[in-house]
Order: sequence, then structure tokens, then C-alpha cells
Amino acid sequence: MPELPEVQTIASQLKKEILGLTILGVWSDWPKTLQVVSHKDHLKIKKTKKLVKASELKKLYKVFCDDVIGKKIKNVSRIGKNIIIHLSDEHVILVHQKLSGHLLFSEWDIINNVPISKKKGVLNDKVNGYIHLIFYLSGGKMLALSDLRKFAKVISGPKKEIFSLSDIANLGPDPFDKNFTFEKFKRRVKNKKGKIKTVLLNQEVLAGIGNIYADEILWVCKIHPLTPTEKISSVKLKKMYNEMKEMLRFSIKIGGDSMSDFRNIYGEKGKFQKYHKVYQKKGEACTRCKAKIERIKVGGRSSHYCPKCQQAAC
Repeated sequence: MPELPEVQTIASQLKKEILGLTILGVWSDWPKTLQVVSHKDHLKIKKTKKLVKASELKKLYKVFCDDVIGKKIKNVSRIGKNIIIHLSDEHVILVHQKLSGHLLFSEWDIINNVPISKKKGVLNDKVNGYIHLIFYLSGGKMLALSDLRKFAKVISGPKKEIFSLSDIANLGPDPFDKNFTFEKFKRRVKNKKGKIKTVLLNQEVLAGIGNIYADEILWVCKIHPLTPTEKISSVKLKKMYNEMKEMLRFSIKIGGDSMSDFRNIYGEKGKFQKYHKVYQKKGEACTRCKAKIERIKVGGRSSHYCPKCQQAAC
């Protein structure tokens, strides 16, 4: 799943490309991706619902189109792992890319209801070909969502209504929030009892950190993923706070992590996967002490760590 650096990469690139453009139309072969929120209701279809009436899908698609077509794109920002496209009339589109989704900026032809890239190169790579949603923009531009697993969600509605959803309202502070001091970080971690890996992944504690960066941050700080939060010293927490920000900034600088499906809006890979120390390195030698990297399950998620550098403090 794209994490903070990947989502920030997309948001920053979109900000350069689509500001001032108007949404002229929408194409989708998978309307389940779409949601529309108003002060009256929240129109959506559960992705787990297998039998969906064609009339339901048609209604959702029409309402979504009516809500966004004709609106101008004013700004693009990031909140946690969400991309927020700010429209005219105080409307927004929230995009959560989930496991395999990524936004692409290019041009496509729809042939037999299948989008075909007009441009050669990386946009023709298989990972960029699972397109299920396209926004037609003024100036002949297009913004598409490629999503192999079809878990992504795209929500439109008034900004006030969208920002009141749990997707935004329940998020913890952003690591780059200027008011998010070390003392606030320490307090949030210490107040949330549990294993440190689980706490780092909790979006209500801290927004934007996922499996990749949690593993890498804990390795740099020599902290075992199963360490209870109350066992971590203030010195270690201060290092974690500083290393977290430095690592996230570095990853943003090099375009995020493309170990899996993530690509930027031009269909290109990021480079952070080249700098992994433990993530997906099971059985390989730790670059610091040469012990073999191990993998365990923490809260149902795979966690990679060095058993020598990151000894348990249980």
C-alpha cells in the first residue's frame, strides 16, 4: 500500500500538472470504486457485495459524475495516505489508493471498453494497465486510476462532509506537521499501550506510516518490533522521531518505494526499495552486523528485523 512518501509524491506531481483544469467527464468500468457524500447521505456500494444490480451501479456512477463534472481543480494536497483534490464550490475528491492503486497522468483511447495508452514507454508496463477510472480534463488531459486489486476508493462531496468522515477525522497527526513536536510524539506513543510496530501502524496515533517504513525505522533505531511501548526509553524515542522524519524526507526526494505496484503519475518507479535494510530481506545478511534478517507476524502483518541488532525488550 502506498505510504506517506508515495502519496506525497503523487500529490506534488498532480499539483504541477492539473491545477486550473476542469473536469469534463468521467469513465469507469468499476463504479464500486466511487462514493458520493452529501449532508443527506453517503452513496456507496460495498466492495465485498458480489451481486450488485446494474441500476445501483448506474445510479452511483451518475451521481458521482453530476457531483464532479464542470468543477475546476483548485489545489491538491495530502492528508495521511489520502490524496485530496480540491475543486471549485468547496467540493473535494478524496482518493485512497489502497493496496495496488496509483494515479496516472497521460492520455488513453477506450477500445472495447478497455483503456489503451496513446503513449509508448512505461505507461504500457503491465502494472500501469489496470485502469478502471479516468477523469477527462480540459486541454485534452486525463487523470486515471490503475488498480489491480480494485480496492481503491474515490469519494466526492463538499469539503466539510468529506473531512468529517473517519478517513480524515480519526487520523493522528502528520509527521511533518510543524506543531508535531517530539514531546507530542513521545506522549502519543507512550499513551498507546502495545507493541511498537503495531502502534506505528495505527493511523490514529500517527498518520502516514505503513509496513515498509515502520520496519526500516525500527531497524535504524535498533528496536525490536515486539518491544512494548513502555519499555522504550526517551533517548530511543527521540532517535525514532528524528530518523522517521529524515527517512520519509529522503524517500519523498527519490520518488517513494516501488517494491510492489506503486508508480508515480508518469508511470515511473520510485527508488526507495533500493535502500531497504530489512523489509522483504528475510534470510539476507544484515548490513550492520551480518546476522540473517528474520520475519515474524505482528498484529497480522509481516515484520522484518535483525535478531542481533534489534533484540527484544519484553
